[in-house]
Amino acid sequence: QVQLVESGGGLVQPGGSLRLSCAVSGFTLDYYVIGWFRQAPGKEREGVSCISSSDGSTYYADSVKGRFTISRDNVKNTVFLQMNNLKPEDTAVYYCATGLLYGSIWYEVRGYDYWGQGTQVTVSS
Repeated sequence: QVQLVESGGGLVQPGGSLRLSCAVSGFTLDYYVIGWFRQAPGKEREGVSCISSSDGSTYYADSVKGRFTISRDNVKNTVFLQMNNLKPEDTAVYYCATGLLYGSIWYEVRGYDYWGQGTQVTVSS
């Protein structure tokens, strides 16, 4: 059974950092793309970052480039999202997801089959 469990969210001041974790089970990271998405109240879910299964290539939304870093630990079957210089507009519920994309672009929700329950990130002074 495929499961993804996020952790590491919380309240942080602007300019602060958080590291989110996505622990996966039921499959290995070698074969599936892992994406991070976020959804703020009243907004659509948007792609934040993705790490590919084949060569570890990484992708980022323009809004987080240079501030967020995605990485994975294949031994621990965990994907991380290091978030630095956080801004109030980063406030959202963050989800990790996996799937085969089926020809979708990495930031398209429809390409992912399995989702975690989400973790809240709040950036506020």
